[in-house]
Amino acid sequence: MIDPSRCRSMNHAANIDLHCHSTASDGLLAPRDLVARARANGVAVLALTDHDEVAGLAEARLAAKEYGVSLVNGVEVSVSWGGITVHIVGLGIDPADPRLMAGLASVRSNRLARARRMAESLDAAGIGGSLEGALAYVANPNLISRTHFARFLVEKGYAPDVHSVFQRYLVSGRPGYVPHQWATLADAVTWIRAGGGVAVVAHPGRYKLSGEEMRTLLAEFKALGGIGIEVLTGNHSPQQASEYARLAREFDLLASRGSDFHGPGESRVDLGTMPRFGADVKPLWRDWPDPKSQTG
Repeated sequence: MIDPSRCRSMNHAANIDLHCHSTASDGLLAPRDLVARARANGVAVLALTDHDEVAGLAEARLAAKEYGVSLVNGVEVSVSWGGITVHIVGLGIDPADPRLMAGLASVRSNRLARARRMAESLDAAGIGGSLEGALAYVANPNLISRTHFARFLVEKGYAPDVHSVFQRYLVSGRPGYVPHQWATLADAVTWIRAGGGVAVVAHPGRYKLSGEEMRTLLAEFKALGGIGIEVLTGNHSPQQASEYARLAREFDLLASRGSDFHGPGESRVDLGTMPRFGADVKPLWRDWPDPKSQTG
């Protein structure tokens, strides 16, 4: 595991992707296949960050050794903050840490109950069989998510693609939406740090927050011990990337880069295909080891 806390300077030109998902949560590729795709795309350092789950890391690590990719142990924690859901990525975690594992288990525990309520809402809108349909896409029922429902809705012709689903369904005010209480921001950052990791705000451009609300989130996050923010991600436009680079400087946060890749044909960008950082931000990995010496 690359340990972000103690190390030499990494080659900043390395192709680094610190956010992606496998079938251990809501990705389309098994961990091994995800690592193979990353290698084919020239990724030197990859973080597997499944939602509230670390079950895919062991398989990914074996594949990383085989393919010559440096793997960073990661996770993406679901958080309720200010009446919305935000995500905090943990990087460099110990997947056996008891406090982190107990916290993630608590977040996972209510997903199936929420899914049943989502199916009831879709039933009321005339869309039947959604729970069974969503479960057909799930490797672990305890990790059923809106993405699995979205794939079912695409399969049945209710939307042309997964992105379009979230304009019509599964969001506030639309059929299939169910409010849910996830971890607190303090919990997520505390669990990640207890597991030896660093906490990063994931894809901030996705959250419906005003400029002042975003500053409040980042200030609270920083005070809790968070150190990073995703500036380059498959969810950000170039204008958003510039805005979050500016906020990274304002709050003295390190900038992260991650595709948020879920699968071929479904994600906006492929693994390792985002642009590189400019000189106006401090990369999260600025003090990480050279990936050539940290394979696997």
